[in-house]
Amino acid sequence: MDKILETERLVLRALDGNDFENLCTILQDAEVMYAYEHAFSDAEVREWIARQLERYQRDGFGLWGVLQKSTGAFIGQCGLTMQDIGRVAPVVEIGYLFRKDAWHQGYATEAAAACREYAFGRGMDEVYSIIRDTNAASRRVALRNGMKLRGSIVKHYYGMDMPHDIYSVRRDGE
Repeated sequence: MDKILETERLVLRALDGNDFENLCTILQDAEVMYAYEHAFSDAEVREWIARQLERYQRDGFGLWGVLQKSTGAFIGQCGLTMQDIGRVAPVVEIGYLFRKDAWHQGYATEAAAACREYAFGRGMDEVYSIIRDTNAASRRVALRNGMKLRGSIVKHYYGMDMPHDIYSVRRDGE
């Protein structure tokens, strides 16, 4: 296991091709994927894994698998990705998606805070979360992670315009 981070209750590790079934429990659940407006096909799950592996090579980070320490169960994914928000350079985003049975237990907040500290510990001055405007739970995670609303953008995905709010926190806390 390529452990990246550890928190009180969680281990974050690199994803690999063996995580297909684990990711299907998240990416193929329409309720979990409501902000994306669709559950993923098998091919889209495979593309998702390939994209993370590519990010690990190119950026040195990506979305990581999140496991419960107490059980070893794969409950979600959280990590850092480079995202375009219309600025000259892409920004580092903290992203997270968890299985439905892991919701409302503080796991996303715990993992996101660890990713924030990981980013700051590697010299990044600011990290973002780009959240669908209808996703109240993810907005609460961003706020608990010390983030402030900085603006909004519209992403074009799956043939739709999707408004997103942009949150960020700077290393200096601002």
